[in-house]
Amino acid sequence: MPSRIFSLFKRNATQNPGAPRRDFAGLVAAADAAVGNGDAATAVGLYSAFIEDEPAHAPARYKRANVLNGVGQWEAALVDYDGAIALDPGYAVAFCNRGSVLVRLGRWEDALQSFDRAIEINPGDFLAYSNRAAALRALCRVEDALVDYDRALALKRDHLEALVNRGNLLQEMQRHDAALASYDAALLINPASPECHFNRGTVLQTLQHHEQAVASFDRALELQPSSAETFRCRGFSLLTLGRIEEAVSSFDRVMALDPDYPYLIGMRRHARMQIFDWSEFDDDLTQITRGLLAGRKVCLPFPLLALVDSPELHRLAADLYVRDQCAPSAALPSMSRRPRSDKIRIAYISADFRDHPVSLLTAGLFESHDRSKFEIIALAYGGEAHDPVRTRLEGAFDRFIDVSAMSDAETASLARELGVDIAVDLTGFTGANRTKIFALRAAPIQLSYIGYLGTMGAPYMDYLLADATVIPDEERPHYVERIVRLPSYQVNDSQRGAADARVFTRAELGLPADGFVFSCFNSNYKITPATFAVWMRILKRVEGSLLFLYAPNSAAQRNLLGATDRHGIDAGRIVFGTRLGFRDYLARFRAMDLFLDTLPYNAGTTAADALWGGLPVLTCMGRGFAGRVAASLLRAVDLPELVTATPGQYEDLAVHLATHPHELSRLKESLSRGRASAPLFDTARFARNLERAYTQIYERHQAHLPPADIDL
Repeated sequence: MPSRIFSLFKRNATQNPGAPRRDFAGLVAAADAAVGNGDAATAVGLYSAFIEDEPAHAPARYKRANVLNGVGQWEAALVDYDGAIALDPGYAVAFCNRGSVLVRLGRWEDALQSFDRAIEINPGDFLAYSNRAAALRALCRVEDALVDYDRALALKRDHLEALVNRGNLLQEMQRHDAALASYDAALLINPASPECHFNRGTVLQTLQHHEQAVASFDRALELQPSSAETFRCRGFSLLTLGRIEEAVSSFDRVMALDPDYPYLIGMRRHARMQIFDWSEFDDDLTQITRGLLAGRKVCLPFPLLALVDSPELHRLAADLYVRDQCAPSAALPSMSRRPRSDKIRIAYISADFRDHPVSLLTAGLFESHDRSKFEIIALAYGGEAHDPVRTRLEGAFDRFIDVSAMSDAETASLARELGVDIAVDLTGFTGANRTKIFALRAAPIQLSYIGYLGTMGAPYMDYLLADATVIPDEERPHYVERIVRLPSYQVNDSQRGAADARVFTRAELGLPADGFVFSCFNSNYKITPATFAVWMRILKRVEGSLLFLYAPNSAAQRNLLGATDRHGIDAGRIVFGTRLGFRDYLARFRAMDLFLDTLPYNAGTTAADALWGGLPVLTCMGRGFAGRVAASLLRAVDLPELVTATPGQYEDLAVHLATHPHELSRLKESLSRGRASAPLFDTARFARNLERAYTQIYERHQAHLPPADIDL
């Protein structure tokens, strides 16, 4: 988040017409010197002694209030500002500073009245406008706040605080280009401001200009090398750029500066997982587990899904994050109940309406909705995208609206104005999420689907779409939402393209002519030391077998081969694949023999891709939602025999299939024959089931009934 600057007002007491009757100027100089030496108590004592002798001296009370304000004694400061104003009702700066204290105390409306009085007395007071904007901002009157910042800057063009806070406000309003211009103007005034360079970096980060963001963060760190927050943001951009080792180093600096920095342990562990750096893995998991049980912010919800198979901890992490970052908000008026309409209006809200796994799965769904009963709206906030998937999606909805430049409140208000009945969050706690849109209540019914595989722990998320496999009865208590159990959980696009467009030779893929090929194309962070250890045991038991993996950088390959060596496996038995175009990526699965899934975070889109490509997927089913997705997919293609319950069963079945080729051939033939008719790949069938669910939850709402579990 951008750093915020709030003015403390140090003004010459002679602005007040009251004339001092003693050497007040000398007193002020002595008090200022004490404050400068960090001795606010002495300064307060000096003013108190003066006031005892001169109880009707308004400037003395005003100056003492400023000292108290500066050290956070706001209630005491407020008493003194009130005292100065009682003695001199025209004391404009006292009204202004009184407003600043009321802002800090969260008394926003009272603060506005105080600032209004200051401006009434002195319409040329740029600080009163600048600080009134802070109160307006807190009241979500963002447009009014922006007007006040502009008024302050019209009075004083080089007012650094107003420029910075204006930039912060524009960031919150999603007006990123304007925010960047505001920070750039501030840097012309003070190029050595670390806050400005940092805030500029956060805008560039939001705009996905990560190289430039890193440059801004680096400049901020040159000026303020002890900023843990700057190192954290720098690490995030480096992570996005794929410069993983540098990202880890940046997170290490955060750890050195502030070991208790929020979510740091999980953030750093997530980065290290992407290069198979498993050093201190067990220690990190112990700290994360203990921290969550103690109610500390040690790990964000999404990384946790790939680290521990515990729905209890997943819920704890979500609860903590919601309270910290996206608590329910009453900033918008309460929603009035809408009359019944001929069509149920659904808004799908996502950062990922582009070439992204979520959109690759859901594109066919949006096209398959029954337009005689449903109106389908997209609210996209991921910024501009120029790819075939985005083009297809823009034609798949009745209305496709880019809300990237709108604030959370503006987006939620727009959904209300559009008459949305059901708002579907396709992002959850992944990526560049904007969960606050839902915290503001964008629609009378809100539900989570497919982006985040777990409970969001948020009281404003009414439903979670699942099936009986991903959320069985015994795990139901760990989910805050009401659960809608569909016949099959994951939608798939039946138009995803043929997997037989090309036939790869083993040589083209860097594979030797012989040997059983196990493969896993899951994201690196999903591969834990325990999963890898099972894979190494499988390779030992299946002579001449190979493991085909995706490792996108040299650090990941180096660390993985080091782990291979420690397990006593020859490095030549690990083959690294590269990114391919989508059709070739699907075709490559046909050159593999068996897909090995990961736990605690299963393959989702990747497992569906493998099955579509004719490659059987072997999974070990865990307890958490993310650890049961592959089992759901396998049951939806009628291959339940590939679902195991323990690592031992998983290992034994992998070895058995690799050494009994006729059984594996039978599975492949079954997959090939049934793929076209399998529920997993029947987009139209999934759409009808989902529409049944939408209709039921809509009818409950219309009947004034609360959300309830629904089993289709």
